[in-house]
Amino acid sequence: MKKLLILIVAFALFLHFYPQPELEQWYGEQKGSALDGFSDTFDTQARISPKKILIDLSSDMKRFTPKELKKLDEIVVSRREVKAFYSDYCQSKKRQFIFRASVQEKVCKTISKYSNLL
Repeated sequence: MKKLLILIVAFALFLHFYPQPELEQWYGEQKGSALDGFSDTFDTQARISPKKILIDLSSDMKRFTPKELKKLDEIVVSRREVKAFYSDYCQSKKRQFIFRASVQEKVCKTISKYSNLL
């Protein structure tokens, strides 16, 4: 047991003083996936449901085309999808060509109200 502990400490010291890029990349990926899993598992429910965006947009939905409604349903499936859409198309001001410009603006404005709760 003592030899195993010495081997682990020696390996840790080696990696600390002589970093390996491939190993660090693998470690970063594993750490990221573990943190995502933990955050999904131990969610505090102090966040907003993505369906709240649909509720807020319900009065404007009669002016949306069927393609826009379908895309909106795809976006509000999960918080992760809403965050991805918000960062890709709302914060960066890129155009999502399924939505018309006015519709995208309304969707982004609605998501921005709740962006800190996603």
